[in-house]
This record gives sequence, C-alpha cells and structure tokens, in this order.
Amino acid sequence: MPSTYRATVLTGRGGLDKIVVSDLPLDEPGSKAIRVKVLATGAGATDLIMRTGSYIFAPNYPFTLGYEVVGTVDKIGEAANRPDLKIGDRVCALITYGGMAEYCIKPASRFVKVEPGSLSDDVVVALLLNYMTAYQMLTRTAPLRAGQTALVTGANGGIGSALLELCRELGVKAYGYARKDHFDFVRARGAEPIEDKRSAETVDAAVLAVVPGGVDCVFDVLGGSKAAECLRATRRGGTLVGYGFSAAFAHGKASTWLSAKGFFTYYVGARFAGRRGSFYGVTAEYNKDPRRYEEDLPRLFDLVARGSIAPVIAHRLPLLAGRRSQELMEQGGLQGKIVLTRELGLE
Repeated sequence: MPSTYRATVLTGRGGLDKIVVSDLPLDEPGSKAIRVKVLATGAGATDLIMRTGSYIFAPNYPFTLGYEVVGTVDKIGEAANRPDLKIGDRVCALITYGGMAEYCIKPASRFVKVEPGSLSDDVVVALLLNYMTAYQMLTRTAPLRAGQTALVTGANGGIGSALLELCRELGVKAYGYARKDHFDFVRARGAEPIEDKRSAETVDAAVLAVVPGGVDCVFDVLGGSKAAECLRATRRGGTLVGYGFSAAFAHGKASTWLSAKGFFTYYVGARFAGRRGSFYGVTAEYNKDPRRYEEDLPRLFDLVARGSIAPVIAHRLPLLAGRRSQELMEQGGLQGKIVLTRELGLE
C-alpha cells in the first residue's frame, strides 16, 4: 500500500491556476469511515462556484474537488457498522468534495453498494448528482402526474437531460428550452424543444406562444433576472423550482446579487404571483434526510437496468483532469455529464 496518493486540489478562489494536482498522505480510515479506491467521479457547475465564488458546503481551501464518487472498498473502519460491505465491493456516494483523487475517505454511512454490478462507472456517476436531483425534484419537490406539463431550462445539460428522460418515464409532457443546435438532443429524450433566444426573446414569451396559459411546472437553472421570466411561464397555481448554481454567474464569475434575485423570485415573487416556488439543492436535501437519497438511488439503478433512462456522457476525462473539466464547462454547450475516470489514466 502506498504512503501517498494524488489528488486534484483547489487551492483558493480565482482562475484555473488554482487547480493543481498534489501528492497527499494516504491516511487510515477513522473507526466509522471507509477508504475507497476511486474509479470515477464527476464535474459540474458547483465546482466552478467553489473556485469563483462561495459554496456553503465546501470546506476551507485547500481541498480536493469531486462532488460524487464511485470506487471499490479498500479498507473499512473497525466501527463502521457495515456488515453488507467487504473489501473490493463497488460503492458510490455523494460526498460534495474529495472525489478527484486516487483514494478518498468518508463516513461509512454515506456509501451505497452499486447493484446490479453491470452498471458502468460512468452511468453511476451521472445518477448520483444529476439524475438524483432531477428525480427528487419531480417526485418530491414538485410531484407531477402523467399528463401534466413541465418546462426544463438548460435542457441539454446533465440535470436538464435527466429531467427530460424522467418526465418521459412519468408521462409528463416536457418542453426543453435550448438553443436550436440542441433540438435533436431534446427530441431524442421525448421532449418538445422551445428555442432559447435569450438575447432577443424572454422565456415566458417563447413558452406562452407554444403553451397558452403556461406550463404546470418550470425547472429553472437560469436564475437571476431570468427566474421572473420562468415564473411568468408558469400557470397560476403551478410550481417554479430553481436548482443548480448557474444563477450565480455573471460574466464568468459568481454573482451574489444575481443569486439573491433568483431566490427572491422563488420564495417571494412566486407567492405574490399565485404560484408555488422553491429551490432544490441535492446536498441540502441529503443532509436533511439521507434516507430519501438511500431510498431513491436504487430506484434509479433499476430504471437504468431496465433501459428506461440512459445517462448521456458529454466527455470522459482522466481521473485527475479537473482543470480540463472546468475549461470545458466554461466553454459551454455541453450535452450531458462530464465524467473523470481511472480507466483513462490519471491525467
């Protein structure tokens, strides 16, 4: 067993130069923890927020990036109380930070065994954050019934595409708000595209031209001043759900003002407009009641195994290519999830 391991470390707030690959000491797991040999992790918008702004669930700098993790059990703490696990078992967890590394150590209670074993690491990574966010918004935050309608902004993204697939599975009529070059992608997931002409047309104008009276629910990743447009695209009595952190960006940097503007719309503006508004954050929901996550993840495993959903991987990168993952996100236009995998090497 090596005495050190390599990890992608965020050293502070700033540019891409703040992301470095470092050698760290390989510690023993605590009595209630598990050490995992990382096979794959993911990259998402929250990684950008951690570098360019502030994120309430991030630790102090420096720390290892990687919001979700799939790996094999390498060592189990003596008081971990996980008789269902043994060395070599494949497990996964939503960990917020620590996944872009050769090894990670987290509390044993956070890990879920990956079953069936036929599920690929890439697919499992996509389920942990993107599909869990979509599934819980659709079934817990704003439960929708077959025959109802939903607008999904950012429809080509990792969570957006998951929402489209899960709407199709639930019998919800979905509209994907996206640029014209993503229309085929949206249609392939069972949704009707609505063109994102952000500089020339408001969200509500585009939606109401197709759905007079508005949709039953809008899942909004745009936030900021666009949240009010999404609210107007929602029918009276309907629901507006904000998610993600794209709302916090202005000119490539995190904006507290824009974020606050979006939250005001979700929690205050919606009420005065006769709609229901809320904001969903997967980590906040997990911390509130981890049992819900543990109940829902096997349901997503089953949907993949049955072929009902098929996560889209936008890019596969080496395990420690955290800087490259953020370059790709800043370029925009991604379709699906970025996955970093040991299978492709470390860098």
